[in-house]
Amino acid sequence: MAYIALLDSNNIVTEVYAIPDNVTEERVTEVTGQNCKRTSYNTLGGVHMLGGCGYTYDETRDAFIPPRPTDNAILNEDTCLWELVE
Repeated sequence: MAYIALLDSNNIVTEVYAIPDNVTEERVTEVTGQNCKRTSYNTLGGVHMLGGCGYTYDETRDAFIPPRPTDNAILNEDTCLWELVE
């Protein structure tokens, strides 16, 4: 079983679905009319960390970035996770 994140025109995740492993991103895009990207709950702070609704897919980093939790959070460029600063 694989997971696929549907993306809007700004690469924001709108929905996440479980799909059979043999279904490609291209096929999901054909069926839904939305861009999509595979995602996995088996990683944390790495490439393709689980993309949830509201997360942004960053094509340059090839990673899902969670929503910014507060204004005083900065993005760790290595982990693609937000870090709180005081």
